[in-house]
Amino acid sequence: MTSTESVVDPFDDAYRRLVDYVGGADDPDNPADVLAMQMVLRIEKSDPPDRTELLTAAARSVALLCLDDRSGADGPWSEPMTAWCDARIRKIARRARGAHWLAAQEVWGVTASEGDAHARAFVPGRVGDVDRRISRLQIGGTDVDGALPSTPGGAGVCLWVNPDLEMTVGKLAAQVGHGSMLAVKLLDEQAARQWRDAGCPLSVCLADRDRWKDLLAADAQQRAVAVRDAGFTEIAPGSVTVIAEVIGE
Repeated sequence: MTSTESVVDPFDDAYRRLVDYVGGADDPDNPADVLAMQMVLRIEKSDPPDRTELLTAAARSVALLCLDDRSGADGPWSEPMTAWCDARIRKIARRARGAHWLAAQEVWGVTASEGDAHARAFVPGRVGDVDRRISRLQIGGTDVDGALPSTPGGAGVCLWVNPDLEMTVGKLAAQVGHGSMLAVKLLDEQAARQWRDAGCPLSVCLADRDRWKDLLAADAQQRAVAVRDAGFTEIAPGSVTVIAEVIGE
């Protein structure tokens, strides 16, 4: 490296990718060329996780993957992450248990936990090239018991779920995953780095209708950031599914 060259900080690069994300790109003509982030939720048949904990783990896994040093600068995940963010933040949630869950840990990605719940987000790629250890996992059958809280556990990132939409846990896992990465837009670089280093703590809550109205207004004023779904599955195109907010101390 010459004296005129500078070293790009991997975190800074990963952070800027999320802050600059605008979305809206068209899908390719060939469905196999669509870029997507695969997600796997650990749902053991004999001991399924709590819904809130599972969704929290899912959202956290996405944020940790997006802000991982391997996702920035010259890291091995940087190019696929950039290509995905230049296209569309599409995610596909699947379920796994037992040996299939263990096998999924061998594929490039990040696993996060909350309580007894675990989820793993994988480096995005073509849907036509999904690793067999992931593609063999079922997309359906992700529903688990539990009700989302109406208030966050404390200050920090909160992902509020639309009270007027019904979504499966798999669909909602993808939506809170969108929300967790877009929440970075609400953090300056130092705060985002501290959040990443702390393991991306966050809350997933169900908004009441009054709170949802306030959150929509906050999104319009750029004090919060909304996830608007493309409408490929379950809900109408353009539906606001989740709104990310940073709650002060």
